[in-house]
Amino acid sequence: MSNNLDVIRNLYQAFAVGDIPAVLAALSPNVHWTEAEGGPYGGVSTGPNAVLENVFMKLGGEWDGFSAVPSEFVADGPTVVALGEYSGTYKATGKSFKAPFAHVWKLDGGKITSFHQHTDTAVHLRPMQP
Repeated sequence: MSNNLDVIRNLYQAFAVGDIPAVLAALSPNVHWTEAEGGPYGGVSTGPNAVLENVFMKLGGEWDGFSAVPSEFVADGPTVVALGEYSGTYKATGKSFKAPFAHVWKLDGGKITSFHQHTDTAVHLRPMQP
């Protein structure tokens, strides 16, 4: 198992238990984090603080039980792809969702330099509608 794959597996484990400081520690200072355009948090965040504010704080504040559970990993050099499923309940509506995802991670020197999310944004947005 490659070191890059270990970094990504550990990141999902930290996220699963709510250890956001460990997740942020895995990111390079200039990480480019891309959420799928058209999704609730679509766009690019640069740097760990921007990822915290634009993604993780919103997920924690707006969702109950939000999870991103990988089921398969594909690693090739500096790239790791994780395939899995999102789920959660939107607090404001009480509606839940499940949607598949593909995450493309790029690493350099054991740190995550980029993240690119691929998911069905329409499914992710449904529980947010009144």
